[in-house]
Parts: sequence; structure tokens; C-alpha cells
Amino acid sequence: MSAESVVRVPEDILAEKVRRHLLSAGAQPHDADETTRALMHASRHGVDSHGVRLAPYYVGKIRAGRIRTAPHRVLTSTGPCTAVLDADHGLAHAASYMAMQKAMDCARVSGIGAVGVRNSNHFGAAGAYAIEAAPRGLLGLATCNAEALVSLFGGKHAFHGTNPFAFAAPVPGRKPWLMDMATSSVPFNRVMLYRALGIPLPYGVAVDAAGETTCDAQKATCLHPLGGPEFGFKGAALAGLATLLSAVLTGAAFDPEIVPDSDPRSKEIPGNIGHFFLAINPQHFVGQAGYETAIARYVSAVETATPVDPARPTLVPGDREWAEAERRRATGIPVDPDTARALLI
Repeated sequence: MSAESVVRVPEDILAEKVRRHLLSAGAQPHDADETTRALMHASRHGVDSHGVRLAPYYVGKIRAGRIRTAPHRVLTSTGPCTAVLDADHGLAHAASYMAMQKAMDCARVSGIGAVGVRNSNHFGAAGAYAIEAAPRGLLGLATCNAEALVSLFGGKHAFHGTNPFAFAAPVPGRKPWLMDMATSSVPFNRVMLYRALGIPLPYGVAVDAAGETTCDAQKATCLHPLGGPEFGFKGAALAGLATLLSAVLTGAAFDPEIVPDSDPRSKEIPGNIGHFFLAINPQHFVGQAGYETAIARYVSAVETATPVDPARPTLVPGDREWAEAERRRATGIPVDPDTARALLI
């Protein structure tokens, strides 16, 4: 988004606008609150592709009957530290926070908590759920599968989704270590942006209808996995891992089986996207004191590593996002014109 095209909105005002927009479509108050919480996490930390701009998208799916406004979610404990949540095709954010909470409850007692989710929808930024663990002294992981937008390594057509992984770890005296990344070369909306701007894509990002690497955004049909045409076997394997955890273990649909919104069948066939959440209690491993000493030493080593450019010091994962959150807290969160109109800003 260019500086000229956005309006900057204070966090509290923007959150209320998003919440009201969701309620206007029939979302239950709790679901609207949890969806707003997840979207604001992304927008606050600079992940605008998964932030408040998605609110109109979810509202559109609600009004089209593709997201249930009154889902009957069923959380089933399957062991001392495991559970499965049937999200009943409601807003995925409320289901995801519920699943992460259960994983954390298990981890406090058993050291590990793992919860799989099925019959869900797009859950936004994975980091919104992984970060829940860190303030509670736990390590958290969140992942999901998604509709096919990414080729296999050497594949001609889309097979995996962008299948993100997020991981958060508490660090004494500073913001948590936080990773949130897709397993594709770039998000697909990057291709859409380049297509709209009429500029070429970087090499190694996208694939055309013949399965060949293309820099022409107009010809791009899907993305390369992380690593591109030479090393994409790494990204493809990571995307497969997300599918194993989110779909194979939970009973959700595999990525190529998920009916995209653009398919007319999506009105009758629920998406059945899967998620997977993991919480780890360091007290049950190295011990709390041992963990805090070790993570502090590790983070310090990262921060003091010798950079190539002294003006650009080495960073701990999450540092850029935490800094952006501070800037946006002071200056407001940027909202693009289309989203601003939809939210009545």
C-alpha cells in the first residue's frame, strides 16, 4: 500500500469497526471478538495481507452461507495431552483460539498439549495463535493447510496451500521469539499485486500453465514452493508437513480437495480446512530456570553476531514485527481504501 492510498486508524477504533462489520453479517459476538483479535494481531504487526483487510472477505463468506454464524463446535479430549476440535464450519479464529487454549491447558499438566481442528475455514495469521503461549511461559506452534495454490517441486499444477508455520517462545526481559512464515515462495496476493501494477515478478516465484517458471504475473497460475525451482523440495516438504499435521491427523480435506471460493461448488461443499496447535512446557524438559537461562543466552548470541553491514544488525525472529507494532501504536494502523470503505471508516 502506498502512503498516499491509506488512512491510518487508531487500534481501538479500527478494532471496533471490524467487530461491527462482522456482527452486521450475523456473526455471534464471541466469534466476532475472536476474529477481530486475530485480524488486529496481523495488522498491528505489519502482516497486512492477513489483517483487517480480510474482514470483508469473511463477511462475504458468511453472507454467502459458506461460514456458519452459529456453529456447534465440539472439543473432544482423546488422551491426557491431546484433543480434536470439530469447528462445524464457523469462523476459524474462535475455533483456533479455543484449540490453542486446550493445548496450553494440557501442556501445563503434561508438558505437551496437541490439538487438531477439522471442518474449519481460513484462520488468518498463524502467529496470532502461536503467540498465545509465550506470555504463559509456554512455547507454541500453529499451522494449517489451505486450498491448492503452490506447485510440488517439479510439479506442473497447484497441489499444496501456502501452509504457514508459526512458532513462539518466551524470552525473559524482552518480547518473545516469534516466527510466522508461509511455505510458498511468496503469498499469492503478491502475484495479484504485481499483476495489477503490470510489473514482472522476481525469478523463481511463480509457475505458468505449462509448469514452467515465469516472471509474467499475468501468466502465473500458481506459486513455487519455498526455495524456488532449484531448491523447492524444501518448501514442498514443509508444506507437506503442514498437511500431515493439519489434515492427515485431523480428518480434514487434503489441500487439492479443498473447494476454493471461486468454484461454484463451494456454496454446497464446505471447505473442511484443518489446523494443528502445539504447546510445550519447558518446565517438563530442561526446567523453567534452565530454559530461561538457555533462551536468554541464545537470543543474546543472535543479537551480538557479526553482521555484514554494521548499520543492519542481526535480528531475532519477531524483532521487525514488534518494532512495527510500536510504530503503528503511535501512528495508527494503515487501512487500504477498499477496506476503509467496507468498514465505513
